[in-house]
Amino acid sequence: MARTQNFDTIAIHAGQGFDPTTGAVIPPIYQTSTYVQESIGNLRGGYEYSRGGNPTRTVLETLLAALEGGKHGLSFASGLAAEDTILRALLAPGDHIVLGNDVYGGTHRLINRVHGAWGVQNSTVEMSDLAAVERAIIPGKTKILWVETPSNPLMKISDISALAELGHRFGVTVIVDNTFASPALQHPLAFGADVVVHSTTKYLGGHSDVLGGALIINDDELAEKAGFLQFAAGPVSAPLDAWLTVRGIKTLSVRMDRHCSNAQAIAEHLQGHRAIDTVYYPGLPDHPGHDLAKRQMRGFGGMLSLAFAGGAPAARAFAESTHLFQLAESLGGVESLVNYPSEMTHASVRGTELEVPDNIIRLSVGIEDMADLIDDVEQALPAR
Repeated sequence: MARTQNFDTIAIHAGQGFDPTTGAVIPPIYQTSTYVQESIGNLRGGYEYSRGGNPTRTVLETLLAALEGGKHGLSFASGLAAEDTILRALLAPGDHIVLGNDVYGGTHRLINRVHGAWGVQNSTVEMSDLAAVERAIIPGKTKILWVETPSNPLMKISDISALAELGHRFGVTVIVDNTFASPALQHPLAFGADVVVHSTTKYLGGHSDVLGGALIINDDELAEKAGFLQFAAGPVSAPLDAWLTVRGIKTLSVRMDRHCSNAQAIAEHLQGHRAIDTVYYPGLPDHPGHDLAKRQMRGFGGMLSLAFAGGAPAARAFAESTHLFQLAESLGGVESLVNYPSEMTHASVRGTELEVPDNIIRLSVGIEDMADLIDDVEQALPAR
């Protein structure tokens, strides 16, 4: 029996055999909407119409499942399209979701405002407090425990194994958003999660040139439900987007190594700076989730947040003074980005229990030279 391949090899080869017609090393982009049938109902390779299936998307979906150690991978036009699909696969009006009190604002908006309008209820809770999570679960009504670790933007670390055990005790499906860590650093299914969700726009694509989302599911029945919705509602990734994501994944592991080392250096450099009240980065020993992150992750990631002692004016001034760290939405690309969550990624949760303090800045640390990034941060900070 062949030895199981390691992650770096899987990222480059899973689902990606050379083209048998030409010998091309890279599978082609099948930029087509439909497929000629051998005869009525006799499909070539099972492909009929690209909403239902496309060979380029098949490559990506096979790769996604292999990266996360799951059985089924599904690729979508965006991370929120993936989230919406799994929510609809699991929920009906009157059902209830428990989610963390520090999740991506778009996720909360989707659950609270879109699904909430159809009668789905939700509760937010501190995911590190297992007793609080248990109290938030309504037996027979709660259907989903939504976990985001590390969280966005305060980098909270949740215990996937403990939450999976708790959720399963109540018959609840445990979903983990693994976008910040990526499968290069963390495998939620191995810790007992039922579903992994990604915005593949971020670290998986890795170059800020593609939009996408993914679900990785082990349960056959749930995967069939999600697959039906993917086909019936049509939120699929386009062939070029799927191809670009596959291309990005080939360098995921080496990119994550640099993201992690750069973020660690910046976090350590800024810790103790008089302009900064708190550096939120799980790689720092005094981070509340540091020990758990060491057990659960292969590295601490490329994301960190800063709480400015000077409040909102200081945070805004910093965000508008960096040069290499460009002021923009999103994260996970090779280039460094700075974000002001209160008015950007998390503007939709202002006035709720998920509101992000207005002195918080989020950094997506890229793979540029470490010294140059530190110089850029330094010149944007108030003088010591």
